[in-house]
Amino acid sequence: MTVDSSMSSGYCSLDEELEDCFFTAKTTFFRNAQSKHLSKNVCKPVEETQRPPTLQEIKQKIDSYNTQEKNCLGMKLSEDGTYTGFIKVHLKLRRPVTVPAGIRPQSIYDAIKEVNLAATTDKRTSFYLPLDAIKQLHISSTTTVSEVIQGLLKKFMVVDNPQKFALFKRIHKDGQVLFQKLSIADRPLYLRLLAGPDTEVLSFVLKENETGEVEWDAFSIPELQNFLTILEKEEQDKIQQVQKKYDKFRQKLEEALRESQGKPG
Repeated sequence: MTVDSSMSSGYCSLDEELEDCFFTAKTTFFRNAQSKHLSKNVCKPVEETQRPPTLQEIKQKIDSYNTQEKNCLGMKLSEDGTYTGFIKVHLKLRRPVTVPAGIRPQSIYDAIKEVNLAATTDKRTSFYLPLDAIKQLHISSTTTVSEVIQGLLKKFMVVDNPQKFALFKRIHKDGQVLFQKLSIADRPLYLRLLAGPDTEVLSFVLKENETGEVEWDAFSIPELQNFLTILEKEEQDKIQQVQKKYDKFRQKLEEALRESQGKPG
C-alpha cells in the first residue's frame, strides 16, 4: 500500500455537531444532545454480503468505474485477478494522538526504504491531527481495513495502538448521512469499486474506535499524563471564553445603566 477483533456492523446516523465538547483519552465529556438528534442515532441492520464476483464481472465493473473516473485515478486489473486503485480517507479524530517527540519529518528516502522513524526514539508527545484532513491511498484489492489503518498511522508516525481506531464508510440514505463501522477484514477498494468513484455516494472516514468502555489499561503513563495536560488546557481555555463572554455582557449592562441614570427623570 502506498500512502499519498471483528467488529459489529450497522448503519448509524451520527450527528456530531455538539456544543461544548471536550475530548481526551477514550472518554468524551459533553452536554446531552438535543432530543431532536436522538431519533437519528439508531442502528439499522446491514444486508448480508452477496457472493464474490467473477473475474469477468470484476473486469466489467473496473471498465465502468474507469469511464466515470475523471481525475486519472482509475483502477488497474492484473492478470491474477487482483486490482489496484485509489481511495481517499477523511480523518475525523477528535482526540490527540501519540507521536515520537523531536524527530525530523519523513523524507522520500525514508518512505522508499520504509524506515521506521518512530523506532529511533522513546520520547513521546501528543497533538491533534487536523480535523477532516483527507489522505489519498494507493491500495490493492487485497488490502484490508486493518492494513489501511496501520498505513495511515505509519504515515503520520502515530504510535498509538491501531485498535484505538476504526474505519467507517459514509453514505447518504433517505436524506441522512449514515456511517457504518467496517470490519478489520473488509476490503475498502472493493467497496469503492462497487460504489463507483463518486465520493458523495461513498467515502471513508477514520475515527476513534468507540467501544462504550474506557480501556485505561490500553494507555501508557506518559499518554495519560498528556491527556491530563490537554484536558487542563481545554478547561482553562473554556474558563477564559466564559469570562470574556460575561465581561462583555457586564460592560453592556453598565453602559446601559449609565445612560439610564444620565437621562432626566
